[in-house]
Amino acid sequence: MPLTLLPAVDVRDGKAVRLRQGESGSETDYGSPLEAARTWVDAGAQWIHLVDLDAAFGTGDNRAQLRAIVHELGDRVNIEMSGGVRDDDSLRAALDAGAARVNIGTAALENPDWTARVIAEFGDRVAVGLDVRGHTLAARGWVKEGGDLFETMRFLDDAGCSRYVVTDVTRDGMMSGPNIDLLREVGERTDAKVTASGGIAKLDDLRAIAALADCGVDSAILGKSLYAGAFTLQEALAVANGE
Repeated sequence: MPLTLLPAVDVRDGKAVRLRQGESGSETDYGSPLEAARTWVDAGAQWIHLVDLDAAFGTGDNRAQLRAIVHELGDRVNIEMSGGVRDDDSLRAALDAGAARVNIGTAALENPDWTARVIAEFGDRVAVGLDVRGHTLAARGWVKEGGDLFETMRFLDDAGCSRYVVTDVTRDGMMSGPNIDLLREVGERTDAKVTASGGIAKLDDLRAIAALADCGVDSAILGKSLYAGAFTLQEALAVANGE
Protein backbone atom coordinates (compact mmCIF):
# COMPACT_ATOMS: atom_id res chain seq x y z
CA MET A 1 0.00 0.00 0.00
CA PRO A 2 1.25 3.52 -0.73
CA LEU A 3 2.20 5.72 2.21
CA THR A 4 -0.39 8.49 2.64
CA LEU A 5 1.17 11.93 3.09
CA LEU A 6 -0.48 14.79 4.96
CA PRO A 7 1.18 18.19 4.46
CA ALA A 8 0.61 20.22 7.62
CA VAL A 9 -0.81 23.71 7.83
CA ASP A 10 -0.38 24.99 11.40
CA VAL A 11 -2.29 28.21 12.09
CA ARG A 12 -1.48 30.78 14.77
CA ASP A 13 -2.72 34.38 14.88
CA GLY A 14 -4.26 33.78 11.47
CA LYS A 15 -0.96 32.83 9.82
CA ALA A 16 0.59 29.57 8.67
CA VAL A 17 3.55 28.87 10.98
CA ARG A 18 5.96 26.12 11.99
CA LEU A 19 7.16 25.53 15.54
CA ARG A 20 10.36 24.05 16.92
CA GLN A 21 9.64 21.13 19.29
CA GLY A 22 6.08 22.40 19.60
CA GLU A 23 7.14 25.39 21.70
CA SER A 24 4.92 28.45 21.78
CA GLY A 25 6.96 31.47 20.70
CA SER A 26 9.19 29.49 18.32
CA GLU A 27 7.04 30.23 15.26
CA THR A 28 8.35 30.81 11.77
CA ASP A 29 5.72 32.67 9.73
CA TYR A 30 4.80 31.24 6.32
CA GLY A 31 1.94 33.60 5.45
CA SER A 32 -1.62 32.74 4.45
CA PRO A 33 -2.90 29.35 5.66
CA LEU A 34 -5.28 29.15 2.72
CA GLU A 35 -2.46 29.80 0.25
CA ALA A 36 -0.30 27.17 1.96
CA ALA A 37 -3.09 24.61 1.83
CA ARG A 38 -3.88 25.46 -1.78
CA THR A 39 -0.21 24.99 -2.70
CA TRP A 40 -0.19 21.45 -1.30
CA VAL A 41 -3.49 20.54 -2.93
CA ASP A 42 -2.30 21.86 -6.30
CA ALA A 43 0.86 19.75 -5.88
CA GLY A 44 -1.18 16.57 -5.49
CA ALA A 45 -1.94 16.20 -1.77
CA GLN A 46 -4.91 13.98 -1.00
CA TRP A 47 -4.92 14.92 2.69
CA ILE A 48 -4.10 18.11 4.63
CA HIS A 49 -3.31 18.13 8.37
CA LEU A 50 -4.82 21.42 9.56
CA VAL A 51 -3.85 22.53 13.09
CA ASP A 52 -5.29 25.35 15.19
CA LEU A 53 -2.32 26.17 17.41
CA ASP A 54 -4.13 28.92 19.31
CA ALA A 55 -6.82 26.44 20.30
CA ALA A 56 -4.15 23.92 21.32
CA PHE A 57 -2.31 26.46 23.50
CA GLY A 58 -5.49 28.03 24.88
CA THR A 59 -4.72 31.45 23.36
CA GLY A 60 -7.86 31.79 21.25
CA ASP A 61 -8.86 30.02 18.07
CA ASN A 62 -8.72 30.25 14.29
CA ARG A 63 -11.96 28.39 13.79
CA ALA A 64 -13.35 30.76 11.15
CA GLN A 65 -10.18 30.54 9.05
CA LEU A 66 -10.06 26.76 9.25
CA ARG A 67 -13.69 26.57 8.24
CA ALA A 68 -12.95 28.80 5.22
CA ILE A 69 -10.09 26.52 4.15
CA VAL A 70 -12.35 23.46 4.31
CA HIS A 71 -15.10 25.32 2.46
CA GLU A 72 -12.78 26.24 -0.41
CA LEU A 73 -10.69 23.07 -0.66
CA GLY A 74 -12.76 20.34 0.97
CA ASP A 75 -14.12 19.07 -2.33
CA ARG A 76 -10.56 18.50 -3.59
CA VAL A 77 -8.80 17.12 -0.50
CA ASN A 78 -9.48 15.28 2.75
CA ILE A 79 -8.80 17.47 5.77
CA GLU A 80 -7.75 16.25 9.18
CA MET A 81 -8.30 18.92 11.84
CA SER A 82 -6.31 19.11 15.05
CA GLY A 83 -5.75 21.49 17.94
CA GLY A 84 -7.91 22.21 20.98
CA VAL A 85 -10.52 19.53 20.30
CA ARG A 86 -11.41 18.52 23.82
CA ASP A 87 -15.20 18.66 24.22
CA ASP A 88 -18.41 18.12 22.29
CA ASP A 89 -18.59 21.70 21.02
CA SER A 90 -15.06 21.79 19.56
CA LEU A 91 -15.38 18.31 18.07
CA ARG A 92 -18.75 19.10 16.54
CA ALA A 93 -17.43 22.40 15.16
CA ALA A 94 -14.59 20.58 13.37
CA LEU A 95 -16.88 17.88 11.97
CA ASP A 96 -19.55 20.39 10.96
CA ALA A 97 -16.87 22.43 9.17
CA GLY A 98 -16.34 19.43 6.92
CA ALA A 99 -13.27 17.72 8.41
CA ALA A 100 -12.89 14.17 7.16
CA ARG A 101 -11.13 13.29 10.41
CA VAL A 102 -10.49 15.03 13.72
CA ASN A 103 -7.38 14.47 15.78
CA ILE A 104 -7.85 14.79 19.55
CA GLY A 105 -4.89 15.00 21.90
CA THR A 106 -5.05 16.53 25.36
CA ALA A 107 -8.67 15.50 25.80
CA ALA A 108 -7.74 11.85 25.41
CA LEU A 109 -5.44 12.22 28.40
CA GLU A 110 -7.57 14.46 30.62
CA ASN A 111 -11.03 13.10 29.85
CA PRO A 112 -10.76 9.45 28.86
CA ASP A 113 -14.46 8.69 29.34
CA TRP A 114 -15.42 11.44 26.88
CA THR A 115 -12.77 10.18 24.46
CA ALA A 116 -14.11 6.63 24.63
CA ARG A 117 -17.62 7.94 23.95
CA VAL A 118 -16.69 9.94 20.87
CA ILE A 119 -14.57 7.08 19.50
CA ALA A 120 -17.64 4.85 19.84
CA GLU A 121 -19.86 7.47 18.21
CA PHE A 122 -17.67 8.64 15.33
CA GLY A 123 -15.39 5.66 14.66
CA ASP A 124 -12.60 6.29 12.16
CA ARG A 125 -13.48 10.00 11.89
CA VAL A 126 -11.66 10.38 15.23
CA ALA A 127 -7.91 9.86 15.64
CA VAL A 128 -5.94 10.29 18.86
CA GLY A 129 -2.70 12.23 18.92
CA LEU A 130 0.04 10.64 21.02
CA ASP A 131 2.69 13.31 21.62
CA VAL A 132 5.61 11.65 23.33
CA ARG A 133 8.89 12.31 25.09
CA GLY A 134 10.49 8.91 25.56
CA HIS A 135 7.49 6.83 26.65
CA THR A 136 5.81 9.73 28.50
CA LEU A 137 2.92 11.56 26.91
CA ALA A 138 2.90 15.35 26.66
CA ALA A 139 -0.40 17.17 27.15
CA ARG A 140 -2.00 20.59 26.60
CA GLY A 141 0.30 22.13 24.04
CA TRP A 142 3.11 19.82 25.23
CA VAL A 143 3.68 21.81 28.45
CA LYS A 144 2.39 19.09 30.82
CA GLU A 145 3.08 15.41 31.30
CA GLY A 146 0.20 13.09 30.54
CA GLY A 147 1.18 9.64 31.75
CA ASP A 148 2.59 6.45 30.25
CA LEU A 149 2.22 5.97 26.51
CA PHE A 150 1.42 2.27 26.54
CA GLU A 151 -1.01 2.41 29.48
CA THR A 152 -2.95 5.09 27.62
CA MET A 153 -2.87 3.04 24.43
CA ARG A 154 -4.30 0.01 26.22
CA PHE A 155 -7.29 2.07 27.34
CA LEU A 156 -7.76 3.61 23.89
CA ASP A 157 -7.41 0.26 22.14
CA ASP A 158 -10.13 -1.15 24.40
CA ALA A 159 -12.27 1.86 23.48
CA GLY A 160 -11.87 1.00 19.80
CA CYS A 161 -9.51 3.75 18.66
CA SER A 162 -8.76 3.19 14.97
CA ARG A 163 -5.83 5.59 14.46
CA TYR A 164 -2.98 7.16 16.43
CA VAL A 165 -0.98 10.18 15.29
CA VAL A 166 2.42 9.63 16.92
CA THR A 167 4.80 12.56 17.43
CA ASP A 168 8.18 12.52 19.16
CA VAL A 169 8.00 16.13 20.37
CA THR A 170 11.78 16.39 20.74
CA ARG A 171 12.08 15.96 16.97
CA ASP A 172 9.10 17.99 15.77
CA GLY A 173 10.22 20.87 13.57
CA MET A 174 13.88 19.95 14.10
CA MET A 175 14.41 17.95 10.88
CA SER A 176 16.49 15.45 12.85
CA GLY A 177 14.81 12.34 11.47
CA PRO A 178 11.71 10.47 12.68
CA ASN A 179 11.81 8.19 15.71
CA ILE A 180 11.52 4.91 13.81
CA ASP A 181 11.92 2.79 16.96
CA LEU A 182 9.00 4.58 18.64
CA LEU A 183 6.80 4.19 15.58
CA ARG A 184 7.63 0.50 15.39
CA GLU A 185 6.92 0.01 19.12
CA VAL A 186 3.53 1.70 18.84
CA GLY A 187 2.61 -0.14 15.66
CA GLU A 188 3.52 -3.53 17.11
CA ARG A 189 1.38 -2.98 20.22
CA THR A 190 -1.90 -1.99 18.56
CA ASP A 191 -4.24 -3.01 15.77
CA ALA A 192 -4.97 0.67 15.10
CA LYS A 193 -3.39 2.44 12.15
CA VAL A 194 -0.48 4.78 12.88
CA THR A 195 0.35 8.17 11.38
CA ALA A 196 3.98 9.24 11.80
CA SER A 197 4.68 12.86 12.73
CA GLY A 198 7.80 14.83 13.59
CA GLY A 199 11.40 14.98 12.41
CA ILE A 200 11.06 14.03 8.74
CA ALA A 201 13.96 15.70 6.93
CA LYS A 202 14.73 13.76 3.77
CA LEU A 203 13.20 11.32 1.33
CA ASP A 204 14.99 8.39 2.95
CA ASP A 205 13.01 9.14 6.13
CA LEU A 206 9.84 8.49 4.17
CA ARG A 207 11.29 5.23 2.87
CA ALA A 208 12.07 4.19 6.46
CA ILE A 209 8.51 4.98 7.53
CA ALA A 210 7.05 3.15 4.52
CA ALA A 211 9.04 0.08 5.60
CA LEU A 212 6.88 -0.04 8.76
CA ALA A 213 3.73 -0.83 6.78
CA ASP A 214 3.57 -4.31 8.29
CA CYS A 215 3.27 -2.64 11.72
CA GLY A 216 0.27 -0.59 10.60
CA VAL A 217 2.17 2.66 9.96
CA ASP A 218 0.37 3.85 6.83
CA SER A 219 0.77 7.63 6.72
CA ALA A 220 3.06 10.54 7.60
CA ILE A 221 2.60 14.22 8.34
CA LEU A 222 5.00 16.56 6.55
CA GLY A 223 5.78 19.97 8.01
CA LYS A 224 9.10 21.75 8.24
CA SER A 225 10.69 19.59 5.53
CA LEU A 226 8.25 20.92 2.93
CA TYR A 227 8.30 24.53 4.09
CA ALA A 228 12.10 24.57 4.24
CA GLY A 229 12.38 23.07 0.76
CA ALA A 230 14.18 19.88 1.79
CA PHE A 231 12.19 18.17 -0.96
CA THR A 232 9.06 18.88 -2.96
CA LEU A 233 5.70 17.32 -2.28
CA GLN A 234 5.83 15.77 -5.75
CA GLU A 235 9.13 14.06 -4.86
CA ALA A 236 7.68 12.88 -1.56
CA LEU A 237 4.56 11.50 -3.24
CA ALA A 238 6.71 9.58 -5.71
CA VAL A 239 8.56 7.92 -2.81
CA ALA A 240 5.29 7.28 -0.98
CA ASN A 241 3.99 5.49 -4.06
CA GLY A 242 7.10 3.30 -4.23
CA GLU A 243 8.63 4.99 -7.28
